[in-house]
Amino acid sequence: MADSATPAGAEQPARKTGERPYDPAFPEAFLAFMRESWHDTTLDIAPSPAAPNFAARRAQLSEAFAGYTLIIPSGREQVRANDTSYPFRPGTDFFYLTGEHDPDAVLIMRATGTSGHDATLYVRPRSPRDTDEFFRDASYGELWIGRRHTLEEKTAELDIPTAHLNTLEKALGDCAPGRTRTLRGFDPTVDAAVHVFGDGAADRELAVACSEMRLVKDAWEIAQLQDAIDATVRGFEDVARIIPADRAISERLIDGVFGLRARHDGNAVGYSSIVGGGAHATTLHWVRNDGFTTPGQLLLMDMGVENNNLYTADVTRTIPVNGTFTTLQREVYDIVFASQQAGMDIIKPGVDYKEISETCTRVLAEGLHDLGLLPVSVDEAMGEESRVFRRWTLHGFGHMLGLDVHDCTNARPEKYHKGPVGEGYVLTVEPGLYFQMEDELVPEELRGMGIRIEDDVLVTSAGAKNLSDGLPRRAAEVEQWLAAQRESGPRLPG
Repeated sequence: MADSATPAGAEQPARKTGERPYDPAFPEAFLAFMRESWHDTTLDIAPSPAAPNFAARRAQLSEAFAGYTLIIPSGREQVRANDTSYPFRPGTDFFYLTGEHDPDAVLIMRATGTSGHDATLYVRPRSPRDTDEFFRDASYGELWIGRRHTLEEKTAELDIPTAHLNTLEKALGDCAPGRTRTLRGFDPTVDAAVHVFGDGAADRELAVACSEMRLVKDAWEIAQLQDAIDATVRGFEDVARIIPADRAISERLIDGVFGLRARHDGNAVGYSSIVGGGAHATTLHWVRNDGFTTPGQLLLMDMGVENNNLYTADVTRTIPVNGTFTTLQREVYDIVFASQQAGMDIIKPGVDYKEISETCTRVLAEGLHDLGLLPVSVDEAMGEESRVFRRWTLHGFGHMLGLDVHDCTNARPEKYHKGPVGEGYVLTVEPGLYFQMEDELVPEELRGMGIRIEDDVLVTSAGAKNLSDGLPRRAAEVEQWLAAQRESGPRLPG
């Protein structure tokens, strides 16, 4: 069908960047009318309180790469379907160094001699009024997506020099491959413009350095994590208040109620929420959430709020739907709790990550032995040639946490899972036991039971500090908490 704004058979005008095939073909009279009588606006910009933190991180990175130009992109919006995109989240390392949230941006730290760097943030500034972008471009136009900052406003907010994105191509062209390190995989324009030097190992050094810097959280980051965790606690309280003890409700309702809290108190959920009723709890990454709760069974909820500065919580609780653990459910729950507590008890600076893991898993193995499930002794099961206990606990004891829910994964093994934890690290401790419905090696009464307890722990000079202790962990306290939330009744965020 011909566009109603253009007579049939008439030549179709050329479309502008950002226009879509089904957008109206506007006559010139309308275009001229849209271009006139607009007054300018300014934003009252306050410097970001975290700008000094971002600057300090850039200075630390500068010291590590003296004499090299560094290129760190924000990333591009990703298509969800046709011309709709997923909600954008900037690349973690880029945000860690700049505080910028917008897509397409690129940080270039250009070496100044043998030491030091001049940093420039290349961004797309607000839609100008001297072109039609502000009302015709559905991707970037101000009347479509809202007002962006001017370059001056962005500089004032983040305390970093800025440049127009349309000058990026020239800036990238001036980067010598042998003296440039690029964070790749985030922006195809950047990847294509800056040639890979050698086998790419030099670029990977930049990703490794950023991950290892992020291992130690500064005071501002710890406050952001606490903010995300506190919102997560409120989200768990919200869902506990709407789960009936005597009838089924959908896992997706629970997922949605928590998601409401995440959007109200933060940016979004930090990852796809896991809401596993009954046997669904034995699927480690159950994110379909298309089942129902069942009174008498357990409900496992692994959920976390990502706050407005993109730091995320990661917390799991397993609750009895009817409000009370059965004797067998409590027995298994107590094994998992004892495993988690044992791991937390030994966490302090200098303790090997592997030692924490072995401490947690030995308690699980001992519990499985007491349940009569281990085919060998605990010591044999713990041996590197056996590890048969993992049939019922497939995952590790935890992981680093921060801007990413699985944070710092580019760090070298000796700095992470094959090395000691350090003061300022934040990690999860999340042992679990899972008995599959099809598992012929476990008694029928255990089949379909999955239990995980997960908390977010800060490593301090005095040991482990549980940042998520706003939620109870002991079985009796979980029952009391659930009863108290139900008595309070449903609430809306506010």
